[in-house]
Amino acid sequence: MIEGQASGGKSPKLRYGMIGGGPGAFIGDVHRKSIAMDGKAEIVCGVFSQNYDSTLAMGDSLGLPKERLYRTFEEMIRAEAQRHDRPDFISIVTPNSTHFPAARMALEHGFSVVCEKPLATSSGDAADLACLVRETGLLFCVTYAYSGYPIVKHLRDIIHAGEIGDIRFVNGEYPQEWLATRLEDTGQKQAAWRTNPKLAGLSNCVGDIGSHIEFMAAYMTGLEIDALCARLDRFGPGRPLDDNATIMVNYKGGARGVYWSSQIAAGHDNALRLRIYGTKGAVEWFQETPNTARVSFLDRPSGTISRGRDPLWPRGQSLSRLPSGHPEGYFESFANIYSTFITALGKKLRGEPLSGDDLDFPTVDDGVRGVRYIEKCVESSAKGSVWVRMD
Repeated sequence: MIEGQASGGKSPKLRYGMIGGGPGAFIGDVHRKSIAMDGKAEIVCGVFSQNYDSTLAMGDSLGLPKERLYRTFEEMIRAEAQRHDRPDFISIVTPNSTHFPAARMALEHGFSVVCEKPLATSSGDAADLACLVRETGLLFCVTYAYSGYPIVKHLRDIIHAGEIGDIRFVNGEYPQEWLATRLEDTGQKQAAWRTNPKLAGLSNCVGDIGSHIEFMAAYMTGLEIDALCARLDRFGPGRPLDDNATIMVNYKGGARGVYWSSQIAAGHDNALRLRIYGTKGAVEWFQETPNTARVSFLDRPSGTISRGRDPLWPRGQSLSRLPSGHPEGYFESFANIYSTFITALGKKLRGEPLSGDDLDFPTVDDGVRGVRYIEKCVESSAKGSVWVRMD
């Protein structure tokens, strides 16, 4: 049995503020609980809703003083930038349309940022953020949280070490059923904003879940997409944005791939799956059973790797929290992203050098690439599902 790793540390807690994540919000609560898991940062301020009373209610539940609860993110950033106990970073967990203006203003006022994906609703805005990050030297994380699973880190190291040979084909799929009916007409807030172009941007399905496939494939393999051919479907009657997408990709270097994402696939909950095939073997990982992975080689029997029981490569092992048989899931994956980011930020603030493992979180450049991928999928589909180049 391999014991879980100790969490936490002796470094002083960092402080953070949050934009979004008010009463009833799913992802904001995930962020807060994941940050709290390792005790490395504490929330000190927030604007949790466009409704000030809701912000006050959420702030009260979190034990925050009223003077650090704000009506708008602009008000919060300006006021908090003047405090001696200002936040060390800002977490942005709003609908897509707010990501760019909130992140830009935070960076301009000297705050490092953690932002939900997609980074922005246009690649131009995303590129502007990347430029600002480089100009300021601040840290920026985009929460593609599935890359925080220890098994994902292990498979990435297997692939990068050449154990399955040169990559030939990548199959990524992410089916859900939650928008198989017009849930947005029932008052369900998550469905309402994700299917609204003013809040979600150019795409719903590709932007919301298809972008996870793109990031995970790139993160695990290191491959870059050269060109893609996409068909974006709208099966919900009158729905303005896609709810199903099929995308063929050609990678630089000759590998090929097919990505499928769907929110109308009856019988599926949150079924992100990656299958990666090389000249010597293959790996397969399924998000709904994230503690195990299938690994196959041409010259030996296929097998299952189990987090907690089997030894992982050092990076994955360092993020394994529990002994074998105790499942780690979504919160732990998110926590691993945040723990890495917060540790890196703390070291940066203390003037200490950062290692590759310190910077092993999704960056602003990953976010830029993700937004460009979304745009190219929309462009290809709009032109009749033609091949388009990524550059």
